[in-house]
Amino acid sequence: MSRETSDALVFDRDAGIERLLEIMRRLRAADGCPWDREQDFRSIAPYTVEEACEVADAIERGDMVHLEDELGDLLLQVVYHAQMAAEEGLFDFRGVVRAISDKMVRRHPHVFGTEPGGERADPSEVDWEALKTQERAARGEVRDSVLDGVPATLSGLTRAVKLTARAAKVGFDWAEPRDVIAKAVEEAQELTEELETANPDRLEEEYGDLLFVMANLGRKLGLDPEAAMRRVNAKFDRRFRGVEARIKAGGRRPEDATLEEMDALWDAEKAAEKATGTG
Repeated sequence: MSRETSDALVFDRDAGIERLLEIMRRLRAADGCPWDREQDFRSIAPYTVEEACEVADAIERGDMVHLEDELGDLLLQVVYHAQMAAEEGLFDFRGVVRAISDKMVRRHPHVFGTEPGGERADPSEVDWEALKTQERAARGEVRDSVLDGVPATLSGLTRAVKLTARAAKVGFDWAEPRDVIAKAVEEAQELTEELETANPDRLEEEYGDLLFVMANLGRKLGLDPEAAMRRVNAKFDRRFRGVEARIKAGGRRPEDATLEEMDALWDAEKAAEKATGTG
């Protein structure tokens, strides 16, 4: 592609995905951006995770204006990784699109059939796990444990949910949510006992046990612990800002207020939210 043709594509706002692919190619070219040129898969990976989190945050806040922008940022990450892979002769963006398209068709025989114009399967007869097993076999992937394939890079709570869900498939699971709550109480007691020793390693282990059980409880209740944490974090953020505003309205700084005063203002914020149906 000539420089003139490339420039025309870069500045064509209606060119769609081809425009973005060309922009990334130019950024990574010899005369491109020095910062973009020096990046690799490892250095970009944290940004990929961050952009995915920002997409989730926009959805959580119901911010559809910013969601469009955040989805673009996430798409850029896919294009970035694909361009680096193309430079190494591994795969390219079209290969990424082809792979996911093939997977979606393959995993939905009840929608697309198994071949062009073929009869569509009965949704109740689709064996999702068998389809995934076939895909892994085609890739030459062998799993020695039901826990294989759960990424270690997932957030702690999400990985706990996925690990326990895998174990549950072979019967290693509590029967009822109440059983998990009882285990959480037991773990909380063990953590309390470790407070006496003040051993950092033991405290971390017992604290981790409690978090793990609580993540498992979320799974048993059909709740996403990450979503629950985002919700409660937002609630804390909202209420504490309200406490700060009340203190500042009195001509004082938050750090000058006592804990008792802040507790009272917190209760006032909580009551106000309940009265307006926002808490």
